Amino acid sequence: MRLCVFQGTFNPIHKIHLEVAKFAKHFYKFDNILFIPAYIPPHKTIDKNLAKHRFNMVKLAISNYNYFDISDIEYKNNENSYTYNTITELYKKYDVTGKINFLIGTDAFIKIESWYKSEQLKDLVHFIVFKRTNNFNESDFEYLKENGYDFEFSPMNYIDVSSTELRNNISSGKSIKDMELPQVREYIKNNGLYK
Repeated sequence: MRLCVFQGTFNPIHKIHLEVAKFAKHFYKFDNILFIPAYIPPHKTIDKNLAKHRFNMVKLAISNYNYFDISDIEYKNNENSYTYNTITELYKKYDVTGKINFLIGTDAFIKIESWYKSEQLKDLVHFIVFKRTNNFNESDFEYLKENGYDFEFSPMNYIDVSSTELRNNISSGKSIKDMELPQVREYIKNNGLYK
């Protein structure tokens, strides 16, 4: 199978996450997009108690799409979520055609060399990089190509939204209807999250 993973904090998941995943599925003709919510992302400070909620929100958000799946591979490990460990486990679990594809934003990809076992990881995945800024310049990433990272830039247009912005609006009682997922908003309300 042509597997593509979308790993992230998803704190919370929003419409643009789904738009990115849908674009990747159809543009690259993947069999499946596998969402992998991180339990404890190593590069972010996050409340561990939110892990279950973030997982549940992703599950809710993708429930109407038969070409999206969710994996608890990081959630059930109950420890720091290192991409290298996750990817090696996925190769054991799935019959993958070629490399596993990995969706990532430019903001995270620019720091890829600081990731755990990045040297080994770069041989295991093909990165599909989405623009996370208007001031995007492909030449800023050329050194990563020279250092052996296998990647391409997605032609999807940049859309300005972040989970941080969404959390801030939720905590202040505001709404960003264009970015929120109704079922996720309801879950957040029912569980008193991001107050």
